[in-house]
Amino acid sequence: MSETATAQTLNFQAEVKQLLHLMIHSLYSNREIFLRELISNASDACDKLRFEALDNPALFEGDGELKIRVDFDKDARTLTITDNGIGMSRDEAVTNLGTIAKSGTKEFFGKLTGDQQKDAHLIGQFGVGFYSAFIVADKVTVQSRRAGLPAAAGVRWECTMSGDTAGEYTIEQVERAERGTQIILHLREGQDDLLSSWKLRSLISKYSDHIVQPIQMRKEEWDEEKKAQVLRDEYETVNQASALWARPKNEISDDDYKAFYKHVAHDYDDPLAWIHARVEGRQEYTQLLYLPSHAPFDLWDRNARHGVKLYVKRVFIMDDAEKLMPTYLRFVRGVVDSNDLPLNVSREILQESKDIDAIRQGCTKKVLSLLESLANSEDEAERAKYATFWKEFGKVLKEGVGEDFANKEKIAGLLRFASTHTDTPDEVVSLADYIGRMKEGQDKIYYVTAESFNAAKNSPHLEVFRKKGIEVLLLSDRVDEWVTGHLTEFNGKPLVSVAKGGLDLGALEDEAEKKEVQKAADEYKDLLEKMKASLGERVKDVRVTLRLTDSPACLVADEHDLGMNLARILKAAGQNAPASKPILEINPNHPAVLRLKYEDKHFDDWAAVLFDQALLAEGGTLDDPATFVKRVNQLMLAVSNQ
Repeated sequence: MSETATAQTLNFQAEVKQLLHLMIHSLYSNREIFLRELISNASDACDKLRFEALDNPALFEGDGELKIRVDFDKDARTLTITDNGIGMSRDEAVTNLGTIAKSGTKEFFGKLTGDQQKDAHLIGQFGVGFYSAFIVADKVTVQSRRAGLPAAAGVRWECTMSGDTAGEYTIEQVERAERGTQIILHLREGQDDLLSSWKLRSLISKYSDHIVQPIQMRKEEWDEEKKAQVLRDEYETVNQASALWARPKNEISDDDYKAFYKHVAHDYDDPLAWIHARVEGRQEYTQLLYLPSHAPFDLWDRNARHGVKLYVKRVFIMDDAEKLMPTYLRFVRGVVDSNDLPLNVSREILQESKDIDAIRQGCTKKVLSLLESLANSEDEAERAKYATFWKEFGKVLKEGVGEDFANKEKIAGLLRFASTHTDTPDEVVSLADYIGRMKEGQDKIYYVTAESFNAAKNSPHLEVFRKKGIEVLLLSDRVDEWVTGHLTEFNGKPLVSVAKGGLDLGALEDEAEKKEVQKAADEYKDLLEKMKASLGERVKDVRVTLRLTDSPACLVADEHDLGMNLARILKAAGQNAPASKPILEINPNHPAVLRLKYEDKHFDDWAAVLFDQALLAEGGTLDDPATFVKRVNQLMLAVSNQ
């Protein structure tokens, strides 16, 4: 870092340099978005000033008319975007312009492929914001002053992205009478089409027509003497400058909705679907809520601020009013505009407000209804949208089963699972589909949980179900343990784990099978007791089962004990799971078990190997793998020597 009396030269973070390089090259094919991004930022700055001025009107400095101006200078080849919003102090300029303050940065760079087309999509997901200026400019100058600070506290930031100093920027304190921010783009070669009033107006109309603040440009008139269009000193508004959500739905096109989504969500892609509704009654509010088409990088950071923008009577209040949406719908973006809340509403007031609770319930119901309409639509394209939604956000929606008791049944109907019906990892089976395919006499929904899809699909617990053609849901997401812990039934049908308790197939089990189990239990009584004594503290019980057809043994948890997969998840998360021992169930028809019945010399080794095999098949890990291998080798040698 070099420093003079007034200016400092600093370097971008390494990841910012990388992002800038990728953006300039990958996003160039859609270079027009730079203007949308810069105008969106200017609009946010105006919104923030209006909000802060609710408590401190002096911040307006005698000028409460918020606006954004776009100017160009053909001779200097510059394009300038100016706003009279909140502005930046020196520290804010360094933070906002020199670093990426976004969680998921590392994951983002890990996903880059080197394929420009794919990377452009990823960069768009990550959010381009201010840095999009460098798509069309090789030098950017920012002049700003935060509202409320003296004129001498202005700041000038400048960065050139060409030559030996690319990636360095200078920052200095300057005198600036006006509050707000001015961004001057020194255009690259080949960008002269942007130095045209017609071109800029068409871009504003295309991307930023919905911006609430007026976007102004100088009037252009024909000059007879010069035989050319001449810019006048007078400014005129070139966008609609009215809140899109406040306009009648029949006046808003799909393209308008999509453009507004990109502004409000700072997203690169179109949304999947949206709801626009005005609610009247005890509470009056308007909601315009969107389902994104892809998950943001910080979706799994439950501490990251997510939420919709809150307005009160068209006045922006806050960016991420998370109280308007439950956590399991944290992917929803959009706007809620209330007529009833006080203008000086704070996060603390939101925590306790009954009005907010009512708005939250209304918004939640609307989003769930939108999802239901997509999931159950007769239109294949709509169902495809739901499949896309589920792929991106299904794991988050599953959280709602335990978080939102009032809507639990509705959320349960939206869940999708893998199952033995398809035997693929694709989560396409709903609980209603499962019930529709139940065998005659079946009164339970069966599922198995495991750490991976393959572990679930090949679980020994499924053997009798596959033999009888009974469908079982294959659950391998960590959140599935949370789901099955809270969702005990659906449409009157209990959800039952095939790896817990005794096997109860009800009417699906014939009398002959029941008698066979009883006969085997009597016949193997001595062996069961001997195995239980041999395994000691490792098992709660040893019993005969007919749930196995190919495997010699399996482990099950007792009816009211913690499932073994859940216990592993808790342990991996550093939490103490309640101590419980598994039950070892043996297959009386398997040769290994039949051999054990008449084994004396190596009985303890055979019993231990059967237990360890069952533990591995169930997805567990061995405390002492070396001893297991040694035992297997000894038994193999003993068998080969006979």
